[in-house]
Amino acid sequence: MQVQRVAAVTAVTFPINILDFQRRFTNERACWDYLRRVRWPHGFRCPYDGSRALSFIRTRKVWECLEGHHIGVITDTVMHKTHMPLQMWFWAAYLVSTQKAGLSAWNLAKQLGIRYETAYMMLQRLRAGMVCPERAKVSGVIEVDEAYVSAGRMRSTRRIRGRGRASIKPLVVCAVQSRGKTAGQIRIRRIKTHSAEYLERFICDYVTKGSTVVTDGLPSYSGLRRLGYRHVVRRGVSSVEIARQLPHVHRAFSNLKAWLIGTHHGVSGKHLQAYLNEFAFRYNHRGNLFRAFKLVLGLGAIQEGPEYEQLYSAGQRGGWKHPAARQCV
Repeated sequence: MQVQRVAAVTAVTFPINILDFQRRFTNERACWDYLRRVRWPHGFRCPYDGSRALSFIRTRKVWECLEGHHIGVITDTVMHKTHMPLQMWFWAAYLVSTQKAGLSAWNLAKQLGIRYETAYMMLQRLRAGMVCPERAKVSGVIEVDEAYVSAGRMRSTRRIRGRGRASIKPLVVCAVQSRGKTAGQIRIRRIKTHSAEYLERFICDYVTKGSTVVTDGLPSYSGLRRLGYRHVVRRGVSSVEIARQLPHVHRAFSNLKAWLIGTHHGVSGKHLQAYLNEFAFRYNHRGNLFRAFKLVLGLGAIQEGPEYEQLYSAGQRGGWKHPAARQCV
């Protein structure tokens, strides 16, 4: 077979509205062409070894590279090995990346006319595409705080030393870039406890050394100067006063809790990190829908989504771990 030569194309623009989206992606071929142009605008290159195509197998719509790899447009994306039509994935990615409040699996199932289980699986795969393993650390002035998040039903309460009485809920730590009256990028992760071990690890993973880290008076943050950060402590006689001094991170937690309850009506604790990933992704890409759409489909980096069976093993020893959770345990 002859080698298919793909001409270089100009920048691929993003549909300006839902009608434009519908016109652009009217069939499977239009979706396939879009993926080809976005992934290889200057001609096919194997994602594994960088070699050119030796041939194009039309019956399977895959390229064979010089090293013998068979590569399709959905290889190593969240759509990898899927049997769902590309149009379904495109519509799901469009709705997820453009809806300000996101959407639940029930809503997606109704929008696309598919089973709930299928919609749930698609959303979890799309959330896997929202995590970039090589994303840059935030820098400048960073507000950091932790909070208990109600992901589902409350079971009981217990006494937490130094933090009063708290329900047994997942603990989440969040870092928000402060730009005066506005907020920049955010990073968020579920952790086991508010000990120095977990909080320092989170800050080292996501905040550039030399940045100014602003926290409350929790003793677990006292070692940040030793780690190379400028540490500013905000103290107050009440939680309201502390929230006033750390406005961006407290606003982020408020929006997160409202989103989990309002859009999803509570989520499973073992999948909470996936929803935290989506919350951070939606916030960080609020001004660039084209980039958000590409990343959700897993086109920004090699990022496969979980298989259906893997989702049920989440939270178990040796089971699936949502991408951002890999350093939490």
